[in-house]
Amino acid sequence: MGQTRVDLLHLLEDLRDAYPGDLEETILTEIVANSLDSSASRISLLTDPEERTLVVADNGSGMARRELARYHDVASTTKARGEGIGFAGVGIKLGLLVAEEVLTETRRGDVHVATRWHLASRHRAPWRWVAPPGWVAERGTAVGLRLRNGLSPLLQAAYIEGTLGRHYEPLFDPTFDEILKERYPSGLTFVVNGRTLPGRAGGPGDRAAILVRLPRKRKPSAFGYLEHASGPLPEERQGIAVSTLGKVIRRGWDWIGLTAASPDRIGGLIEAPELAAVLTLNKGDFIRSGRRGVTYLAYRKAVQEAVSTQLAAWGEARDQEDTARRRAARPVERDLEAVLIDLAEQFPALAALVERRAGGQRRLPTGGAGGSGRAVVPAPHGEVGGAVEEGTRSDETPAADAGESPEERIEASHPPASSATLEAPPPGRGGPRRPGRYCLDIDFVERPEADELGRLVESTVHVNTAHPAYQRAVASKAEGYHVALAVGMALAAVAVEPACTQEFLTTFLARWGESLGRDRRRRQPRPTRPRPSRRGP
Repeated sequence: MGQTRVDLLHLLEDLRDAYPGDLEETILTEIVANSLDSSASRISLLTDPEERTLVVADNGSGMARRELARYHDVASTTKARGEGIGFAGVGIKLGLLVAEEVLTETRRGDVHVATRWHLASRHRAPWRWVAPPGWVAERGTAVGLRLRNGLSPLLQAAYIEGTLGRHYEPLFDPTFDEILKERYPSGLTFVVNGRTLPGRAGGPGDRAAILVRLPRKRKPSAFGYLEHASGPLPEERQGIAVSTLGKVIRRGWDWIGLTAASPDRIGGLIEAPELAAVLTLNKGDFIRSGRRGVTYLAYRKAVQEAVSTQLAAWGEARDQEDTARRRAARPVERDLEAVLIDLAEQFPALAALVERRAGGQRRLPTGGAGGSGRAVVPAPHGEVGGAVEEGTRSDETPAADAGESPEERIEASHPPASSATLEAPPPGRGGPRRPGRYCLDIDFVERPEADELGRLVESTVHVNTAHPAYQRAVASKAEGYHVALAVGMALAAVAVEPACTQEFLTTFLARWGESLGRDRRRRQPRPTRPRPSRRGP
């Protein structure tokens, strides 16, 4: 009889690579997330550089003896989806990669136990019961890491405070106390080396509150703010952040699908507790497909409308010049669908930007077999309409028509306000089918300090309008070619090695040129057959 073996080291390294941030950042934020999921109201972090130890203790619900034993199993969890922001104790398990040993103490009622755990080899991570060190007073859980590297950032109080402030910003801002009090009724206190971290309210510029209500709910479903500074904001505060249950999931302009006229001077944060149910497995993004995808995309459109309204009030909405740029980019976006599908076979790295399906149809099912209706979901700025199929990403979602569903109701407590109604689309898989879209968009930003024609951020190519070549292209009415060249150069950095950039650009531009002939053939009217005469002889 055989035996299944697991390469634990390889598995932990794969888990580490699934998170966008540094390993130490992931370990810290995940340990705190599990403390928050245990209904803790106080989280204490204590560092000892001489002993190379970090201890994170909370006053949450703690664990029973059997639960602590199970917690050493990889991917073991007792939480249902949508109940929290932590994932199966991943932060503690990733700690095995940087720590000589992990000591865990928990207390619930009469149960007060502790274990010592370490990674002995690629396939073995033994643990044993030990006497509790006394980190937990009445109830809760404490995790102690004895780090291998005495210079690890996890031993620096400034690094810990900065990481907590970035990833759990709503928990430090009293503005969000009202919407988060149901989840954290006793509030939250963070203590680092005996110092209670203060709250952070207000910013360097004007602040406008954003309130989002969904139908049949008295309480706000999402709440946040926008801030408008007179000068450039720090890079980590530029763009709109979205959080759920106090944990920031995404930040920037790309996820929301629009950009301000001065994107470096606009920042903000939107907290939506119900989005915890649509988080991906690593809690680093949102699900974009299926029924949960409908929920996320509906929230996303509601936020788009609220942010757009406030940007217009500040005079930060895109102007007519930007509209003309978007108009010039639309033919390139349309041609890129066929170009990317063709190039994905020759350059496999581009496959991540392409969704190939039989017949080129994409739809997003929203329910069971009965009923009809097409899920029309929000789109990034300037995209064309279409239906979305399960498996597509939000960045490829088409713009909705004027009478679309879902509708949304948005209230901004800072004038001017906008209102609409947000309703879930009717269930069913029926309805008309429209051609799908590739996962690539084109946007325009002014970056005078940059030398590149454009850069790829997630699934959007940002064309640098401050580049002299772009200004020359505008003057000679060759914007379309310049945009195609900028897109090709941005994709080359992903598709091939630097030595093969010229070969990729030559192939890309050749395929882009061939798409013109396909467009002309597509626009040719179909020959009509003469109808037989019905007159008698």
